Amino acid sequence: MAKQDYYATLGVERGASADELKKAYRKLAMQYHPDRNPGDAKAEEKFKEINEAYDVLKDDQKRAAYDRFGHAAFENGGMGGAGMGGGFGFEGGLGDIFEQMFGGGRRSSGTQSGADIKAGVEIDLKDAFTGTKVNVRVATRMTCDACNGSGSADKSSTENCGTCGGIGRIRAQQGFFLVERTCPTCGGSGKVVRNPCKVCSGAGTVPREKTLAVQIPAGVEDGTRIRLSGEGEAGSRGAPPGDLYVHVSVRPHPIFQRDGANIFCRVPLLMTQAALGGEIEVPTIDGTAAKVKIPAGTQSGEQFRLRSKGFSVLRSTQRGDMYIQVAVETPQNLTRRQRELMEEFAREENGHKAGSPEHEGFFAKVKDFFEGRS
Repeated sequence: MAKQDYYATLGVERGASADELKKAYRKLAMQYHPDRNPGDAKAEEKFKEINEAYDVLKDDQKRAAYDRFGHAAFENGGMGGAGMGGGFGFEGGLGDIFEQMFGGGRRSSGTQSGADIKAGVEIDLKDAFTGTKVNVRVATRMTCDACNGSGSADKSSTENCGTCGGIGRIRAQQGFFLVERTCPTCGGSGKVVRNPCKVCSGAGTVPREKTLAVQIPAGVEDGTRIRLSGEGEAGSRGAPPGDLYVHVSVRPHPIFQRDGANIFCRVPLLMTQAALGGEIEVPTIDGTAAKVKIPAGTQSGEQFRLRSKGFSVLRSTQRGDMYIQVAVETPQNLTRRQRELMEEFAREENGHKAGSPEHEGFFAKVKDFFEGRS
């Protein structure tokens, strides 16, 4: 009997994306899994077909070969191997290499480890500077207490898997390669449950929520990912748990902007402060204040550097710098007296223009531009 098209097996179009393939596979695998269809030979056969189709289509190289040659790409002599009848089986070192290429990498014997889970936390910039501890609540799967993670209602209901003979691995011929994979029936445990636990339905794990205290180190940046080993979902039937990945987001600060280990602070200056000079006091990220001397004639956009007033460098004793960027503010809503003084200043300025070299230089260029056109 001819094999069904792999795309048709998964119910997707030929141009389906990797995410669409995965979604279709998971839906069908859940529907036809032997644990959900005990004693149903047709469901078991369908489950094998689904796994076979997905194993090929999820791999870019194998998918390309299948799109070009169809099922012949994985039969003896396929993959361009005409004249190489009978196929080749690799074990040991070469077998490991080919398994990593075609089988997704070798796992240790036993059931597959638990899934990794993700969580997100949002902290203030000050907490990112000092470091902090936050509580993270996550939805996960934990070992079933009723069966102690075995998935079985009693010890006698667990027996060797008939598909893999209790080994947990199966081998399949693909073209001229012999590929070893985790057994799809038992998930690599080598055991199947005939009388599943009524609490966890044979999974060995149950959904739960738990709260974990997560230490956020000083100097952490926005987008940092913190890994908590073994705090992910519990593995099925006694397998090791996965990991928890905590993604850190840092809230924007009303005063400071961060760039790596450096901090920038924009400070508005009165026109008189910029012209006459003086001293201003600015806050720093460590909660103290710093004095900055403003020279007379300071221009808008100029920066002043405060050494070692920035962020701590992660896992280091060094600190970045703080940069004060000034913005000269033009006064509004002048009083009559202020306007009189400004007009008097403007008259004085017309007679002495050496104090505004950038202004004079620009309009000198403008004059040359128009004169050059005449």
